[in-house]
Amino acid sequence: MKTLITSICFAAFGIALAPVAQAGEVWRASGFQQPESALFDAANNRIIVSNIVGNPGEADGNGYLSVLSPDGKTIAQHWTDGMDAPKGSAISGGKLYVADITKVRVVDLASGKLVSTIDVPGSVFLNDVTSDSSGKIYVTDMLADAIYRIDGDKSELFVKDAKLAAPNGIFAEGGRLIVASWGKGIKADFSTAEPGGLLSLDVASKAVTPLPGAQNFADLDGVVAIGDSIYATAYMTGTIYRCKIDGAPEVVAQFRPGSADIGTNGKSVIYVPLMNEGEIAALSLD
Repeated sequence: MKTLITSICFAAFGIALAPVAQAGEVWRASGFQQPESALFDAANNRIIVSNIVGNPGEADGNGYLSVLSPDGKTIAQHWTDGMDAPKGSAISGGKLYVADITKVRVVDLASGKLVSTIDVPGSVFLNDVTSDSSGKIYVTDMLADAIYRIDGDKSELFVKDAKLAAPNGIFAEGGRLIVASWGKGIKADFSTAEPGGLLSLDVASKAVTPLPGAQNFADLDGVVAIGDSIYATAYMTGTIYRCKIDGAPEVVAQFRPGSADIGTNGKSVIYVPLMNEGEIAALSLD
């Protein structure tokens, strides 16, 4: 978020992480306004970008969605208007679901038209969105330690648990949700008393389990899983991490502070929104 602090030392996390050259930048697209998420739309071979345009928590009507080609060319700068501060998004049943403060916006994928708004009662700061294999939508509420589920046009509180520790990123994988935690004791400037890590949320039992080796290392934002690896961003430092099963986090790329909700083509490319620079970077994984 634009109002967050823009520089934090790695030493503050208490973990020494050596950079490894495992991802290279392929292209970078500019001209966005606080891009918070970059979702790959596989069916239409394009990238959908959310633009906050202002205070991330203010219902000001300034937010919109843009569309990029897979090689970083702008297809539509203002594809969908009429939002406030759009953040993470997910696709289900020919529709795009976008987190927008305390609402979820529903966009028709074929036309880009905003077709409906789903209120999420009790929510505070909705952030990232994912869809499971059955088409259900899950949305994190970063400032309420909660995750909501949307089935059709109805929302419900799915899990509220202090273990979620300011859940930001979320990614559905099989019968679980991988959650990127920002951390405990979140402060007014979005720094934390304790950094976050990666969590696994079992959809059936709703049990929240820390992923071994990936705890208390960074204030995490976006998250995706590719093969046996989980990739997550740390907004405050601009770092991209890779975590393998029971392995310690590795740094695979370093940007300036502001890397947010990443997307992927599911194979070898990660799309990184750089909020403070108004850019989207594409990383090729080694």
